[in-house]
Amino acid sequence: MKIGAAIVMALGMVIAVSLLGVQVSSAMNDMQTWDRVVTVKGLSEREYIADQVIWPIQFVDAGNDLPQLYENIEKNSIKVTDFLKDKGISAKSITIGKPEINDKLAQQYGSGERAPFRYSAIQTVTVFSDEVEKVRELMQQIGELIKTGTVLSDQSYRAQPDYVFTRLNDVKPAMIEEATLNAREVAEKFASDSNSTLGKIKRANQGQFSISSRDSHHPHIKKVRVVSTIEYTLVD
Repeated sequence: MKIGAAIVMALGMVIAVSLLGVQVSSAMNDMQTWDRVVTVKGLSEREYIADQVIWPIQFVDAGNDLPQLYENIEKNSIKVTDFLKDKGISAKSITIGKPEINDKLAQQYGSGERAPFRYSAIQTVTVFSDEVEKVRELMQQIGELIKTGTVLSDQSYRAQPDYVFTRLNDVKPAMIEEATLNAREVAEKFASDSNSTLGKIKRANQGQFSISSRDSHHPHIKKVRVVSTIEYTLVD
C-alpha cells in the first residue's frame, strides 16, 4: 500500500510540474509578445466652415472740441448700426463699445510741434453672428458707409474679423475613428513587412485637436486636425 501511495504521489508531482512548466512557458511567450510592439500615428484632418463670426467695425474721428467729438461719434455709431440693420443684421447681434479718446496735447511732453487736432477717437461697433455667409457678403458692401463720410479703420489687428468653429464635439467621434483606422493600416503594413501578425492595442493616446484657419485668404474655413498615437503588439 505504501509503495502504491508513493507511486501516485510521484505521478501527481510529475503532472503538476509539467502543468507548471506549460504555464510558465505560456507566460514567457505572452511576455515576449507583449514586449514586441510597434508604435504608429494616425492622422485625421478635415475642413469645416466656421459657424460664428465676430466682426469689429472701427471708425475714427478727430477734433479740438471734445463735446463735439463725442457727438460726432454718437452720430457715426447710429449710422453704422442703421446700416447693419438695413442689411438684415439683428439688433441683438450688434454691440456698441466705449469710445477710446486720446488727448494728444497731454502726450506731447514739451514738444514744439503741435498736432492739428488735440483729440482723436476710435469707436468700435461689433457684430457677433451665426450667419457667417451673410456677414461676409456684408463686408463687401462696407464701402457704402465710407461714402457717407464715416472714416473706417481696417488696418488695426483689432478691426479684423474673427471666425469661430464651435462644433468640435460633433465631429470628434468620426475624426477619432478615422485616425484610429489610419494608424491601424500603418501598423498592419509594418507587421506584414516584418513577417508578423498585428496583435492587440497595448497603449493608445487620442491626441489633441487643433483648429486653425486654412490660410490667410480664407479665415472662415477652419482646418480641424488630430493625431492619434497607438501602440500595437506583434505576434509571430
